[in-house]
Amino acid sequence: MSGVDHLHELLGLPVVDFQHATGEVPTQAADAAAWRISVDPYDDESEMTWEEAFQAFLAAVDPAGVRALIIGQWGEAYEETSSYPIDLVIGAADRFTSLEAVFVGDMVLEQNEISWIEQSDVTALLTAFPGLLELGVRGGSELVFPPSKHERLRSLTIETGGLPVGVIRGILDSELPALERLDLWLGVSAYGGDADVADLAPLLSGSRFPRLTHLGLRNSELQNEIATAVAGAPVVAQLRVLDLSNGTLGDEGGAALLDGQPLTHLERLDLHHHFMTEQMERRIAQALEPHGVRVDLSEREEPWGNRGVEGRYPAVSE
Repeated sequence: MSGVDHLHELLGLPVVDFQHATGEVPTQAADAAAWRISVDPYDDESEMTWEEAFQAFLAAVDPAGVRALIIGQWGEAYEETSSYPIDLVIGAADRFTSLEAVFVGDMVLEQNEISWIEQSDVTALLTAFPGLLELGVRGGSELVFPPSKHERLRSLTIETGGLPVGVIRGILDSELPALERLDLWLGVSAYGGDADVADLAPLLSGSRFPRLTHLGLRNSELQNEIATAVAGAPVVAQLRVLDLSNGTLGDEGGAALLDGQPLTHLERLDLHHHFMTEQMERRIAQALEPHGVRVDLSEREEPWGNRGVEGRYPAVSE
């Protein structure tokens, strides 16, 4: 899970780890932090469960003031699905009267490989919290996202090493009229990423989410094909940010972006972690940067084992 870090902020609030093991009373106001609750199942000195840590949090921090909540490691997360902590949070929904953002599965490599994080039906959070503005998820195994309706959700992020096509279809069949930011890590087929570019057609048409201004289709082994589709996609005209980073993008995809519709209206084009040549990097920068587009072309990678196109890899898989 290289390239995946713990969250540093959520909803614009700095992340604070709730130190349930020390018993210290937090000094931050409830609404001044994004609170992360996690446990270490391998710590012999602390046998506290996530439920116990959560109850300690409710006793120490006024839940009515909490705006952002991060579910970190909830146990051996390759064995127990995220329905365990999600159900506990939903059970306290009447106390979280100000909750606007939830992230489920904030774990790094030392805790769990991204593709081993056992998720569940995360849309239960949308049902329980009609005021939610941001929802984020890390991990695609057992992830379920049936078509949902939510009037206020502005940001949806799904980080995976392989995003199941059923999840994509559920998102694209959802009614999310306020959605402004959609960030999907598509991953690889070996870890469950079974979608192809055709499955993105409803999104690329621009008809699904009229307020969308930030689109990330990232971390894909199909990045060239995605770039080619995006180059002619109607949705691009409404975007301010286009993020095709962390994937296998090469000169083929870079050329498609240059030959497609104008991208000079964008504020930012993120292509970092790519396999383009220096010449293609230069062409893209010269085409867009004079128009004020901030282009991220960092992290030019080399294919594994001198295998050319076959040796290209996304930043995050297992």
